[in-house]
Amino acid sequence: MRTDLQWGGRFAHAPDADLLAFGSSLEDDLPLAGCDVRCSLAHVEALAGGGIIGVDDAETLRDALRRVGEEIAAGTFVAWAREGAFEDVHGAIDARVRELAGEVGARLHAGRSRNDQVATTLLLYVRERCDALTALVRSAANRLLDAAEEELAAGTLVPGMTHWQHAQPISLAFWLHAWATAFARDARRLQAAAREARRILPLGSAALAGSTLPLDRAAAARSLGFDAPSSNAMDAVGNRDAALDALHAATRALLTASRCSEELVIWMTQEFGFARLDDRASTGSSLMPQKKNPDVFELVRAHGGTAIGILTGALATVKGVAQSYQRDLQETKSAIVRGLEHARAVFSAFERALGYVSFDRTRTTAQAAIGFAVATDVADALVKTGLPTRVAHERVGRAVARAEAEGRELNGGDLQALGIDAPLDGGASIAAKRTVGSTNPDRIREAIAALREELNA
Repeated sequence: MRTDLQWGGRFAHAPDADLLAFGSSLEDDLPLAGCDVRCSLAHVEALAGGGIIGVDDAETLRDALRRVGEEIAAGTFVAWAREGAFEDVHGAIDARVRELAGEVGARLHAGRSRNDQVATTLLLYVRERCDALTALVRSAANRLLDAAEEELAAGTLVPGMTHWQHAQPISLAFWLHAWATAFARDARRLQAAAREARRILPLGSAALAGSTLPLDRAAAARSLGFDAPSSNAMDAVGNRDAALDALHAATRALLTASRCSEELVIWMTQEFGFARLDDRASTGSSLMPQKKNPDVFELVRAHGGTAIGILTGALATVKGVAQSYQRDLQETKSAIVRGLEHARAVFSAFERALGYVSFDRTRTTAQAAIGFAVATDVADALVKTGLPTRVAHERVGRAVARAEAEGRELNGGDLQALGIDAPLDGGASIAAKRTVGSTNPDRIREAIAALREELNA
């Protein structure tokens, strides 16, 4: 086994192999490898810009780093790194650069600590993962809007519910747009975290106090697309706020997916029968031949809980960490990487499964107005006559009680007794809505167009 540490001169003994393995984060760090190469390429620009290394050495380092990047992309670097005893992926890449570049490779780490290196690499990773997850979230929202347009054209209704009780008739498109709206919020949170991860560059902060070498930090910031170098080295090396914001945003997106999955699972029961899942996204039973299960949505629902656990763990690792770098932050980094990788995998499955969902238009529309779901429309009609709201509410409540006792829905006779005309079917109920943001088909059409514009901007 090859042991290649970035420290050791002041130590009389090699590290205990088991304790070194305990402290290693190599396996957790592997998703960061490509970002670490980018970080190191930017550090070469800072070294060259400050005159710390010459033109030839800078090009040798760039060549070695590009070679490592190619090995990472091809998958050969991972196998190479696993043969050695490295503390982390950052040390493994440094060792490989020294192997490729010879003596010049030992110049790469000048003016740099793993503290500022890790902080920068993590921000680059966060930016990449936020962008990838945003694309998945937006794709899910657009799938829902596609379905909303189809169901709006078909005139499909569904019972709108509160407390899982029939409340008011709504368009199925309204329900679909509601979930798309929630995912649009998730996309905004992810992009806000990505923007925060682009603001301040830690690289060049060194261990915690800056460097005596004249690093060109502005060149490094430009190279990596940061707004500016950090203004306080101590804060920069210990700051994980943007990464924690990203993990929080990713968790929130999974919670939205979990909530949507819960409703779809219920809608797919025989008791509801509102939605169906294509065979390609379903599973069966090893015992019961008739079973067809929406496992993917049940798993997404469960993974929402896993995501909360990872986020909570990540937050707990920083609760007692003093300024600058402490080794606790290795666990923070591992939790962030694990959480973002987990979120991407789960949301990818959720987004794909949405494409296999269809709805029973006949059943949902037939159910939309039952359970006295039009009672609010009847009460509104009384309010329009000048009756106080509380009085109207009471009179319609008594009419509902009578109809329920007689085993029927509200009918024309009830309206005649109340002296009003009001919608008694679902289509008339949603058409009567007037407010912006309502389930009125025209308002839904406007809302879909506006959300499409936001998602595709």
